[in-house]
Amino acid sequence: MEGVTRPDARQAHCFLAYCTNVHPGDTLARTKAMLEQHAVRVRALALPDAPLDAPLGIGLWLSAQSARELLAEADGTARFRDWLRERRLAVRTINGFPYGDFHGETVKTRVYHPHWADPNRSMFTLDLARILVQLVEPGTRTASISTVPVGWRPDFSNEGCGASVGLAAAQLEWIAGKLAELEESTGIRITVDLEPEPGCLLDESEHVVALFDQCFQSDETRRHLGVCHDICHSAVMFEEQDDALERYARNGIRVGKIQVSAALACSGAPKELAELAEFSEPRYLHQTCVLAGNGEVRFFEDLDLALDAMPDGPYRTHFHVPVHLDGIGRLSTTARQIPLALAAASKDDPPCFEVETYAWTVLPLHLRERDLASGIARELAWTRAALTRAGYEVR
Repeated sequence: MEGVTRPDARQAHCFLAYCTNVHPGDTLARTKAMLEQHAVRVRALALPDAPLDAPLGIGLWLSAQSARELLAEADGTARFRDWLRERRLAVRTINGFPYGDFHGETVKTRVYHPHWADPNRSMFTLDLARILVQLVEPGTRTASISTVPVGWRPDFSNEGCGASVGLAAAQLEWIAGKLAELEESTGIRITVDLEPEPGCLLDESEHVVALFDQCFQSDETRRHLGVCHDICHSAVMFEEQDDALERYARNGIRVGKIQVSAALACSGAPKELAELAEFSEPRYLHQTCVLAGNGEVRFFEDLDLALDAMPDGPYRTHFHVPVHLDGIGRLSTTARQIPLALAAASKDDPPCFEVETYAWTVLPLHLRERDLASGIARELAWTRAALTRAGYEVR
């Protein structure tokens, strides 16, 4: 991978974390068990020369049940914070996208439920915000919760687009107000950052801008609502990384988090498609886009549908593969998009950078790591080096 730097780039401090949605965690007990088993070892491998008290940044994923369990216990969140600190794990951000069991037998479109027109989504997000303000390190002033990009587009079309989008916007306005109250009482600004994803109501930057222009015009609301830019998702849509990030900046939409991730890609040659078929699996949705010769992007809800249609042109598939890999067999990845996004990110108000490769356990068998922690540690080392080349000092 060739680094991308800007000659006039100023050194900026940033946080780096890995997202723990790679580990099962439908209950609080299981979340803690997975952190004990994996995250502690990731820290040892990723920070071998760091001081003994140097923490590993994590992007914490809590299911709705886990969040309720924490808040139901007397001083539950404070005790969890102490438990994390004893293991030298520092919560930099929370992934508030998956609501239920993200490692069930079949997740697919269930991951988008509840959507933002459903009050269960806003109540879950408020629970996460109340937890996050207690988990962040002393001195933290801003932290991000990434979330569903309103919802899966067909759900909204079926329910009645206008009514559903209006309800979703009202719920997002409500959570922004609650986060303003939380900031006033704690001094910590929590932002809810919508994460565009292929096939969702928001899957390109222009859709995000349109929503904010129509529904979230006030500075007060935009102080607590923003964007989580997932590099894999943007690449699958054949959207240029710098175009997307610059569009947000021009329109006054803050990017609170950038998820460092890579998608599968290939030219569409028969032998490549045969290898791509090995990545069709039943748990997660693998949206696939194919770029036609006329510049049109054809969207397929899942990889098997694209392989059945076999259109001509380059393919990009939403399958989060290890970010340090430029290629897998005959296939390529979109890892080369990552430095472009890092270079285009704001230096004045840096986002949190979160490595989010949740699909390690559903890779084809010959590609799975025997030691998951070592694979995650390699991703963190690769990303840290890429951030350094882009002019960041990583915390």
